[in-house]
Amino acid sequence: MWKWEAEGEAKAVIVMVHGAMEHHGRYGWLIEMWRLSGFHVIMGDLPGQGMTTRSNRGHIDSFNEYLVEVKDWIQAAYEFDLPVFLLGHSMGGLISIRLLQEERLKLAGVILSSPCLGLVKVPAKPLNILSYGLNVITPSLRLNSGLTVEMATRNPDVRDADLNDTLYITKVSVRWYRELAKAMKDALEQIDKVQDVPLLVMQGGDDKIVNKVPVKTWFNQAPFSEKRFKEWPNCYHEIFNEPEREDVYDYAKDFVMSQLKAIGYLV
Repeated sequence: MWKWEAEGEAKAVIVMVHGAMEHHGRYGWLIEMWRLSGFHVIMGDLPGQGMTTRSNRGHIDSFNEYLVEVKDWIQAAYEFDLPVFLLGHSMGGLISIRLLQEERLKLAGVILSSPCLGLVKVPAKPLNILSYGLNVITPSLRLNSGLTVEMATRNPDVRDADLNDTLYITKVSVRWYRELAKAMKDALEQIDKVQDVPLLVMQGGDDKIVNKVPVKTWFNQAPFSEKRFKEWPNCYHEIFNEPEREDVYDYAKDFVMSQLKAIGYLV
């Protein structure tokens, strides 16, 4: 994991969790925005992604590997003795949800960015059925993800950078897909187990990757005492990379500041 310390006196710590296929290096702009606004940031690369490995890319044995890793980042955030916020994008949002269902964490709030609770493009039914058998016989078999940088964002600069990014993953294992599918199912079915913390969900209105319907369903049914939902109408999946990203960031920061005031940390 990596730590970026705030410019000046810190108000809180933001623990960020990236999505599938990507890595922490794609969040440089967002990290700097938080840091310049007075927040420490902690982030790492998830198992099988980014700089964590070169031999096992796009593969995990269990979705729980992600939960264990992010718990370590949160534990590191506690060392600052400041309020801690968890920000998860896409699969990072799904990881955050599963953590809230499996653990009881000391968090001042959670921000979910286009959380992966359903996919726009799903494998054909025969391939999906076949994947169950392959998961037993050859779980590390890697297949093309079917995702493109054009589906993720309208931002041409980000698209160009991604096309030349050697850490960006294009193939995922059968086991990875089956674990993702199970995690999405668990997140929806175990909704009553979720920890009650202040929640902000932000969703791209024109998301080409995550199906926004189950995201809204989950949000409406989730038993949070305080929750906000914000849809960004023209945005693709990566709302923090879109042309509107400064507005998206300001909205997220407003949520964080309001929670800090609510707990009496800011006056």
